[in-house]
Amino acid sequence: MSTHRLSRTLASLPVRFMGPGGAVAVLRDGELIERHAWGWADAERRIPFTPQTMSLICSISKQFTCALLLDLFPDPSVLDGDLRRRLPLLEEEAPTVLDLCHNQSGLRDYWATAMLCGAPVEGVFGMADADRLISRTRSLHFAAGTRYSYCNQNFRLLSDLIEQRTGQSYGDLLRAHLFDRAGMPLARLNADTSRVAGGTLGYEGTVATGFRPAVNHIVWTGDAGISASLDDMIAWEQFIDTTRDDAEGLYNRLSAPVTFKDGTPAVYGFGLARATAFGRRATCHEGGLRGWRSFRINLPEDRLSAVVLFNHMADPRACAFDLLAAALDVPEPVETIITGESGFAGRYLEPESGVAVRIEPAAEQRLSLKFGHGADVLAATEDGDFLSTAVRLYRDGDGISMTRHHENLSSLLVRCEGDSPTDIEGVFHSEELAADLTCVSAGGALYGAFSGMFGRGAMEALLPHGGDTWLLPMPRALDQSPPGDWTLTFERDGKGLVVAVQVGCWLARDIRYRRV
Repeated sequence: MSTHRLSRTLASLPVRFMGPGGAVAVLRDGELIERHAWGWADAERRIPFTPQTMSLICSISKQFTCALLLDLFPDPSVLDGDLRRRLPLLEEEAPTVLDLCHNQSGLRDYWATAMLCGAPVEGVFGMADADRLISRTRSLHFAAGTRYSYCNQNFRLLSDLIEQRTGQSYGDLLRAHLFDRAGMPLARLNADTSRVAGGTLGYEGTVATGFRPAVNHIVWTGDAGISASLDDMIAWEQFIDTTRDDAEGLYNRLSAPVTFKDGTPAVYGFGLARATAFGRRATCHEGGLRGWRSFRINLPEDRLSAVVLFNHMADPRACAFDLLAAALDVPEPVETIITGESGFAGRYLEPESGVAVRIEPAAEQRLSLKFGHGADVLAATEDGDFLSTAVRLYRDGDGISMTRHHENLSSLLVRCEGDSPTDIEGVFHSEELAADLTCVSAGGALYGAFSGMFGRGAMEALLPHGGDTWLLPMPRALDQSPPGDWTLTFERDGKGLVVAVQVGCWLARDIRYRRV
């Protein structure tokens, strides 16, 4: 281990990941190697950000929910009936509790569908709102256990089921079964994210635009509701190391291999991503709410961990990997650039999900592929394919196929060609969501907006994707990470008139709206 390189990396972090405040830690063999905090928990009141400063750890909460589940119910299937009763209108085979744990439930994420129901960008989304939306579920966007799709409400449902079966609050159970056991005295359930214990503020913005306090009005529970200090998270990493040789230890159970229903290995389970870092096996998870970013990663063979907490929107994953590279003294990567014309660029639909795919040239003979959350950057291979850690694009006869390993999804993309007809104005209604999509022309430009039980969403300019497919951008949402572009694929009758539209994004697919 290069202690000089690690010290140099630590010293560079406040400048490389600029923002109001942050804290990081590196542990090896269960011992703390480095622990550093900088900046401000509240810049206006000049409250320092310290290792005891409370932060929202956001989706890192999911592994704690699953740990609590396994501790209380070694066989989680005993709650399957309870879960089925939480979905009274579901017309398909219900997911199991393990499907929830592994993000294989097929449920559409509620902070995406909330936007379809007109939720305002910075509106209040509480427990009752979540219950109303979940209880309306009539269909899944894939058969449970067959695919992966990130879904926050999977873990809200888990915490709800735990409370219901035990008769105790989720927060009290976390304290008694996890936080006290791991030595995390400050960690707690912080369900109302509009305020954080200790007064820490989360910030939006950049150095160029300035930082401003972020607005959060979502009540989270098992999905993203925990706050903790850096010292709490250090204790969690030490608990993991202490129990590393116990086959029945909580973290060993959380990180055990997981498969899809067809036996294909899955790279996500029990609130943890199974990943590879520097050629080593790793388990990790990122967290993000508006104003907050976090990341933790554990390399079991090296007994090496890193934790990053930011109260602003810098990239915690990149920060953690910089720390690991320094701790392992990994050589700087030397990239080999393979040149050549790809012919892959274009606009497509992925046929199973109905979600738009955009493939565009990127620097140095790479491709940018937009389908899911953000863009995947793919590099050319010697055999003419394009590859990232999660996605492969390859020629399939005269077409292009996409394989997304972590989602257990492989399909021949459908190219979208030609101009998009503009005769799509009207109001379209989703019976399942009791929600409307309105498409109108304003001075020759087409706009669309969603409305429903949570209000009326803002009008956004529609973007033609080719043929009868349009995109409705949603750059902001309830959560810090928006659904992105909604794919709108319009359907016509025998006379060529628009009668329906299929709506979907990477988090909520295959929702049918009929023209009113």
